[in-house]
Amino acid sequence: MFVVVVFLEALAGREQELSEALRRHAATCLDREPGCQRYDISTDPIEGASFLLYQVYADEAAYLAHREMPHYADFRLLTDPWVRSRRVLTYKAVALSGTA
Repeated sequence: MFVVVVFLEALAGREQELSEALRRHAATCLDREPGCQRYDISTDPIEGASFLLYQVYADEAAYLAHREMPHYADFRLLTDPWVRSRRVLTYKAVALSGTA
């Protein structure tokens, strides 16, 4: 399993638009990408412009394929103007709850 953690900060006034786009994108990824096994979205309860994305892929190849998908490109074109900052971290999963 391959884990991707993304920290996003929305530009002021774009928080709701980014939140809605993230929800649609997560649903699309889970629906269209067999290698995308989990796509969670969280917001900071104090600083609502800060988002945490937690994604689990079957392997690194599935994550790299995700980044080449047309819906990923569409998502980035739509949302990049709303993002103040983005930080992406990747990990090899050692143990995940609910998996063998």
